[in-house]
Amino acid sequence: MAGVPDKAAGAFRTIGELSRETGLPQHILRYWETRFPQLRPLQRAGKRRYYRPEDVALVLRINSLLNHEGYTIRGVQKLLSDERKRMPAAAVSGSSPGPGVVDTGAVREVRDSLARALAEDAGAAQD
Repeated sequence: MAGVPDKAAGAFRTIGELSRETGLPQHILRYWETRFPQLRPLQRAGKRRYYRPEDVALVLRINSLLNHEGYTIRGVQKLLSDERKRMPAAAVSGSSPGPGVVDTGAVREVRDSLARALAEDAGAAQD
């Protein structure tokens, strides 16, 4: 990355911050959103974009493929599309889930733990 990040690795980035960190102009990042359906930053009021860590990783990968490995836009689209099609097969084979894949068992454990803590807290408040 071109600049030194001033945020934690897991923090969301605005388009300006991502542009500074990657050295890519903002208009290129917006253009890539139209060409790569996998790149979908959150958009808040006023169309302000917030890039998640997985979006940042995807931008870095697209940049590497296009500007360093010689892929065309069409070539990167095909590569990402093929990887997306293979993703469920990798998840079934027992490998760790990738970004955007939710482990529902872990979510249920956290939910149950929070429910128990709330119940204990309510019981303690009544005593």
